[in-house]
Amino acid sequence: MPVKIGIPRALAYYAYYPFWKEFFQKLGLETVISQVTTKQILDDGVKEAVTDACVPIKVFHGHVRDLKDKADYIFVPRLVSINKEKTVTFCPKFLGLPNMIKTSMTGLPPLIDIRVDLKKGKLELFKICYRLGRKFDVGLWTIVKAYSSGMKAQAKYQQLLNEQYSPIEAVNILDGEDSLLANSTDPKLKFAVLGFPYTIYDKFVNVDIINKLRKLGIKVLTAEMVPPKILLQQAKKVPKNLFWNFSNQVLRAALYYLDNSKVDGIIHVTAFGCGPDAMVDKMIELEAKQRGKIPFMSITIDEHTGEAGLMTRIEAFVDMLALRRERS
Repeated sequence: MPVKIGIPRALAYYAYYPFWKEFFQKLGLETVISQVTTKQILDDGVKEAVTDACVPIKVFHGHVRDLKDKADYIFVPRLVSINKEKTVTFCPKFLGLPNMIKTSMTGLPPLIDIRVDLKKGKLELFKICYRLGRKFDVGLWTIVKAYSSGMKAQAKYQQLLNEQYSPIEAVNILDGEDSLLANSTDPKLKFAVLGFPYTIYDKFVNVDIINKLRKLGIKVLTAEMVPPKILLQQAKKVPKNLFWNFSNQVLRAALYYLDNSKVDGIIHVTAFGCGPDAMVDKMIELEAKQRGKIPFMSITIDEHTGEAGLMTRIEAFVDMLALRRERS
């Protein structure tokens, strides 16, 4: 039987899963994904994680626990940087995540906690993949082909995002499932729903905000649907870039949607207790006020978020903007 590599369905899963899935499978390994987030997974994560951790970190702990008896290894890379911007890194909790898991959780299979820092050079990702392949006694040529397949899968994934499929829909397409754009009907309004991918696309954590908006007749656009080159162009609009990868992505997407009048409103979904999130939220609010054209609303989620209160705010926001459009 092939070695099973467990991949938690949380945090970086929503950004880089297609690459790693394809790479590991082409090495001859089997990938096992934790189930979608449930109350049990969240409760397990709350018990395992440190008290002051934000909800995405708690959820990640729960997904690791879900993989405990399903995999031979669990993939928890130490993400430092994935681009050439020298001052940009990941949140400190990403950097320390393998240590947090090892310290707080027992009885787990070995962690694959390889360091990913692509600022080191153009070939750094291949070097990382080579070390991973050799860990499982895979030959050089197989590693090269696995790396190439992973890059192609990630590129196709990005193309699907550019076509305004969500990451979940894009992954389903890559897995061979038929998927129609959920936004294909004629919408009455368009909203940019922004936030870190692990808060935007985890239906349980955010009370399924995207699908709820779609049912209200809203076309939903996200940061992932803006091509990376266009996002990078937005960096010129701020005096100084932020230090965190996902924070820059969200802020730049907000600037793109604000300046190009692509949407009727912006909703920023933040995680309670997240420092980078709080800073980005304030910056988007200030930019929206300065431009004065597109309404902005912030929604904060944690492990206690209730559906009723959230829906009341969303429906009021939708009704207000629908009335605004009718009057204009």
